[in-house]
Amino acid sequence: MDLSSFLTSLTTSFIIFVIFVLIFTWLSRKPGNSVIYYPNRIVRGLEPYEGVRTRSPFAWIKESITSTEADIISISGVDTAVYFVFLSTVLGILVSSGTLLLPSLLPIAGTAKSKDANSNSNFTSLERLSMANVEEKSPRLWAFLLATYVVSFFTLYMLWKAYNHVSELRGAALSAPGVKPEQYAILVRDIPAVPEGQTRKEQVDSYFRSLHADTFYRSMVVTDNKEVNKIWEDLKKYRKKLARAEAIFAASKTTGKPEGTRPMNKKSFLCGEKVDTIDYCNKMIDTLVSKLETEQKNTIREKQQSSAFVFFTNRIAATSAAQTIHAKKVDTWTVVEAPEPRQIIWSNLKMKFYQRQLRQDIVYVIVALTVLFYMIPITFISAFTTLKNLKKILPFLKPVVDQPEVKTVLEAYLPQVALIVFLALLPKLLMFLSKAEGIPSLSHVVRASSGKYFYFIILNVFIGVTISGTLLRTIKEIQKDATFKKIVDLLGKNLPLSATFFLTFVALKFFIGYGLELSRLVPFIIFHLKRKYLCKTEAEVKEAWAPGDINYATRVPNDLLIVTIVLCYSVIAPVIIPFGVAYFGVGWLVLRNQALKVYVPSYESYGRMWPHMHGRILAALIIYQVTMIGYFSIKKFLYSPFAIPLPIFSIIFALMCRRKFYNSFRYTPLEVVCAKTKETPNLEAIYKAYIPPCLSSYKFDETQEFGHALSAFSKTGSSV
Repeated sequence: MDLSSFLTSLTTSFIIFVIFVLIFTWLSRKPGNSVIYYPNRIVRGLEPYEGVRTRSPFAWIKESITSTEADIISISGVDTAVYFVFLSTVLGILVSSGTLLLPSLLPIAGTAKSKDANSNSNFTSLERLSMANVEEKSPRLWAFLLATYVVSFFTLYMLWKAYNHVSELRGAALSAPGVKPEQYAILVRDIPAVPEGQTRKEQVDSYFRSLHADTFYRSMVVTDNKEVNKIWEDLKKYRKKLARAEAIFAASKTTGKPEGTRPMNKKSFLCGEKVDTIDYCNKMIDTLVSKLETEQKNTIREKQQSSAFVFFTNRIAATSAAQTIHAKKVDTWTVVEAPEPRQIIWSNLKMKFYQRQLRQDIVYVIVALTVLFYMIPITFISAFTTLKNLKKILPFLKPVVDQPEVKTVLEAYLPQVALIVFLALLPKLLMFLSKAEGIPSLSHVVRASSGKYFYFIILNVFIGVTISGTLLRTIKEIQKDATFKKIVDLLGKNLPLSATFFLTFVALKFFIGYGLELSRLVPFIIFHLKRKYLCKTEAEVKEAWAPGDINYATRVPNDLLIVTIVLCYSVIAPVIIPFGVAYFGVGWLVLRNQALKVYVPSYESYGRMWPHMHGRILAALIIYQVTMIGYFSIKKFLYSPFAIPLPIFSIIFALMCRRKFYNSFRYTPLEVVCAKTKETPNLEAIYKAYIPPCLSSYKFDETQEFGHALSAFSKTGSSV
């Protein structure tokens, strides 16, 4: 890509970003759109606007900049604050590095006279500002070697500061005086077989009462809730359907006959007799309530599993118990800190120790094969979705496909659309695989999925694009001389030419990506279509605008991809640094606005994601350092061995950080939970917080008999 094409692409992206900002400013002022642009404030019961209609188009920038870390924690939680520490840390690394590298390396590279650059027609104005423009064995390479050390030093320094800061944030949040149910409970798995003459609950109670006599409160045996949960979901579905039918019936009284028209529906999806929807739903609800009560009794008494939650009278005791080895064998009485009630994955709690280990190994193999051979299904899909193959597989489409206009559009977009859909399914596949490992909490699944996605995009996007692009440019020369030395030389000489692709990639990510993020055009369109054509009740409207959370499972790996790209090219092509600064600077502003007004966190792990972010930034740094060592060698720089200590320093630094900080993230330090709570904890309320929704009486207030039944179970000392 030549300079003029690059500037055209950049200008176009910038204009699109400005349009998105203006769309955001215009749409966010309209009262009907408040649920799209201020759902976080609405959920918290606050006024969404506060003078929005008189504000300038860029007032949101001032609000983002002036908001404090305490504001973020109070509104969106510690996890969101830690994510902004990540963005700020990377931004600090790039700004510090760019301040030194840009004014020093660009003149050195730009004034060099490389024979390769003069003879290579692929070189453009941008490539002449890169390390590729410097001759082999040139003394100018000293500057690039020193720059490699500078970037490494700034990265390690900023990461050390950030780890200290996040550690303090986590400690402050965990020692806060508010009562958190998870701090009074532990999760026990791999409970041995029930001794003769005892129930599972009696077994658990006697075991922990003997070990923690003074602080043990009670236990809750985990049950297999598959059947009762299905009934509960059906009950929710019919209640929702009943509310919808009643709303339609009420609306028909104002638009048609005064007596209204009662809605009708078929019993099955496409067949069956037509019935009165309101009467049918009421009948099904009565049936399901009775069925739910019966299944609940059966679940509590007959479907107890080999895991339980154990509750303590204070959080110091619970924290100590969670970090204590209780049994002589590793596969019995496994104890960990209890997750938040809202993020428990109930179906995974019953998995035994060796089952979890086996599942984890199988998932790792599947993920490794997916990462290494992902191009095979992509190639298959690309071949499958060609027009010729489509007509063979689906011959009835031939008359439509052969139309000149349709044929042109399909040939241009069909394979790409299929590929985009396939790639979009990857994060869901990785989330499914991470859950299949037997992980007990949602936040842990997100961390596991994020790690898998990071390795995938690094190999298939960063390394794959770099190598494939370089090979395509040099394939003819490789065919003439396919020796290993020649291939390495050609790859090294053409490596900087990939920088232009990544410059455009990063620019598109922050201009188009963050423009769409700020404008929320896709949620805006979906919500208004649903509200106009599908939603009949307030509950359905609320469900249509529910914003969700920041989605760390995909956002963090994509940010880390940009970190890897910018670090690896920061010395080879320093002009990429301003684009990295823009990506993380614009991202910090836009996502700050979204965290304050849009996203509602679905869980709180108190910064447990940070060690993973930190480790993968270090992985990106080591990739950068190894790349520079290889590139200095290709440049035949005599002093390239001086770069060898850098990855060694980074590995030592990683080990130091792990030893100093990691255990306080893996476990809760006792000194953190020693602080007094501002109120006496209601242990019964803490216990009830862990009752699954399908077994919880207060979820069905309308059904008095169900509530009495569950209350009776609790009084008789049942497992729930």
